[in-house]
Amino acid sequence: MTHAPTPTPAGARTPGTLTRLAAPLSALAAVAGAFAYVAARDPNAPGHYPACPLLQLTGILCPGCGGLRSAHAVSHGDLAAALGANALALAGMALAVLFLLHWCVRVIRARPVTVPVRPVHLWLGTGLVLVFTVVRNLPFGAALAP
Repeated sequence: MTHAPTPTPAGARTPGTLTRLAAPLSALAAVAGAFAYVAARDPNAPGHYPACPLLQLTGILCPGCGGLRSAHAVSHGDLAAALGANALALAGMALAVLFLLHWCVRVIRARPVTVPVRPVHLWLGTGLVLVFTVVRNLPFGAALAP
């Protein structure tokens, strides 16, 4: 189904594609900069990043533990190591890439960016994070630990 473009009032100027792409491209540049930093500073080497406070105080792995190692592995093209460091972080990175692509395509097509998030999605996401956290801290979930 094709949508007719929304008419603009007489004399109104619509921003060009590059102007509309400023926000998603800025977000992409910020993410690329963060990944470049993590690629250059290996989280596996001591002294570059602070340790997880929850892990230090309790010995419990939080859902983010291994996330920097996962991002480091992704930045070096090692998806297997990224999956082993933090599967949840890798899934989050994949979702972020899909959202950035969706955002750019919608902006190029001059359409509003919509992501319909319902309460059930939030409950399922929260449940997934909780289950991931509990399982990775149990003996049978050792494969999920970084």
